[in-house]
Amino acid sequence: MNKSIFYIKNILTVVLLIFIGIQFIDVKKNISQNPSTNAIENHYIVPSKVQSLLKTSCYDCHSNNTIYPSYSKIQPVKWWLADHVNSGKRHLNFDEFNAYSREKKLKKLDEIAETIKEGEMPLTSYTVIHRKAILSASDQSEIEKWVNEIKKEIK
Repeated sequence: MNKSIFYIKNILTVVLLIFIGIQFIDVKKNISQNPSTNAIENHYIVPSKVQSLLKTSCYDCHSNNTIYPSYSKIQPVKWWLADHVNSGKRHLNFDEFNAYSREKKLKKLDEIAETIKEGEMPLTSYTVIHRKAILSASDQSEIEKWVNEIKKEIK
C-alpha cells in the first residue's frame, strides 16, 4: 500500500511540475499594431449592425485582432486558442479580405452565409463562454442580406 501511494505522489509531482513548466511556453498573440488597409470595411459598406455582429461573433478568430479573455493565459488553453485563431484566419480573415481574388471573395461570402445559416459559426466551443456571440435568426438574416449585397457589388 505504501509503495503505491509513493508512486502516485511521484506521478502527481511530475504532472504538477510539467503543468507549471508549460506555463512559461508562450505563443504569439493575434494582435496587430496597425489597422489593415485590406480590411473589408475599408472597401465595402458594412452597416453598423452587421459590423457589430461580426466583431462580437467572428473577429476573435477571423481578423488580425483577438480580444483575449483572462483564461487564455493558462496553458494548454493558450495553445488551443492559438490553434483556433490561426485556423480561423486561414479560412477567412476580414482584415485581409480585400487582398483576396474576386473568386475567393465570392467563395468566402458564400461560406459566411452558409456556415451561419447552418449554425456552424460561431463555433459552439466559443459561444458556450461568449454568450453574446450567439446569432439570433434576425442576426443571421442581417448578415445574409449584407453578404448578398456585397456579392452583387463584387460581381
